[in-house]
This record gives sequence, C-alpha cells and structure tokens, in this order.
Amino acid sequence: MEGFPSPRCATVDGFSLHANLAIPAGDLARLERLARYCARGPLAMERLERLANGRLLYRFKRPWRDGTTHIVLDPLEMLQKLAALIPAPHAHLVRYAGLFAPAAKWRSAIVPAAAAAAVPSSVQGESVTVNLETIAHREDSLANVIDATMPVAEPSSVAPHPRNYAWAELMKRVWALDVLECPRCRGRMRILADIHSPDAIERILKCLDLPSRAPPAAREFPVPTRPS
Repeated sequence: MEGFPSPRCATVDGFSLHANLAIPAGDLARLERLARYCARGPLAMERLERLANGRLLYRFKRPWRDGTTHIVLDPLEMLQKLAALIPAPHAHLVRYAGLFAPAAKWRSAIVPAAAAAAVPSSVQGESVTVNLETIAHREDSLANVIDATMPVAEPSSVAPHPRNYAWAELMKRVWALDVLECPRCRGRMRILADIHSPDAIERILKCLDLPSRAPPAAREFPVPTRPS
C-alpha cells in the first residue's frame, strides 16, 4: 500500500476513519485483501470454543491492557452482545463527504449517471374511463361504482434527475417488495391514474369489502406521577 505524507485519521462518536493508505486500482491482490477485511465477520471462529459445561470461551487476538486474554459467556449472553452490533433498521451505514456528498457541486461530474428515459409528466387535464373489470373480482359492481373519468399521466421525454428513483424502485431496493407485480398473475402493472376524490376512494374500498376509514387512533393515557 502507498502511504500519504501526512496522517488522515479521525475518531468521531465511536467511529474511526483511517484514510492514510491508498491501493492502486490495478493491484488486485491488495484489493481482494481489502474486500475480505471489509466483509469479515464480528467473530473469529477459530478463536471460539465451546466448553464442556456448555459455555462459550472466546480468545482475544491480543491481550487487553489488564492482561485479559479471553472471556467466558453463556450462549444467550454471546447472542446479546452480537445483537448489539446489528444496526437499527433502515439506518444509513455509509456517509459520503467531499465530492461524494449528496449536495456537492461537482458530484455529477464524477458519479456515473443513469441514461435518460421517458418519465410521466404532470397531469395534462385529459381523462380516461377506468374500467376495473380486469383488475378486480367483482366486475359488475365495480363497473357500476367506478364509471367516471379520471386524469391520467402522459409520457414525456423530460430526462429524470440522475439521483432520483421512482417510489416503486425504492421500495424494491430497500424492502425487496415489488409493488408493481400483480399478486395473481405475476405480470407487470402500471399506474393508470391518481385518485384524489375521497368519495370515489370510499366507494371503491366499500365495493372491495375493505375498510373505508382509517383505524381509530390509540387513546393517550396520562403519565402517572408520584404524589408529592
């Protein structure tokens, strides 16, 4: 590895950063070593041993300052310590700074951008009759309830922002949930229109035997206080 003339190290809020070494792009052996270092597990299995009484002994790579070389834990205690290392759900684990920061002026010049594609433009005021016979079980009743015109989005050639993703793609990337996949035929669905009328939404939900109102909010109980 190649070293820089001045140290580039920092420790903030329990996280340490060491950026004083560089790996050439063509040095595959060192890149592989770096990848293995980043992907290593929290425990070295070769230093973990199960004792005869069922407890777990873990040997440290280097002794602590007080001379401690190992610890002995119950299996449940070991799991509790490992669970504490798991980050909170949906927490950002990668922070970008400098040119890679989200609002950096020159970020678009160094980060590859997606190719421009057609995206839906805003509603143009046109309308279409939406027939739900093909997407619901109750064809006749739904056709009677939803026989109105609703605005639809027309395709546009405006290029999307390189860093913007559709909500459906974000849900698929974060939760592995493909919301545009039909639950019955597994085909691809597309958005026909946005329904904003409360009356139309209520009639659709009632026709599908779904709740047409939000669940009641939980009651707020006063926090008990100790008598003075």
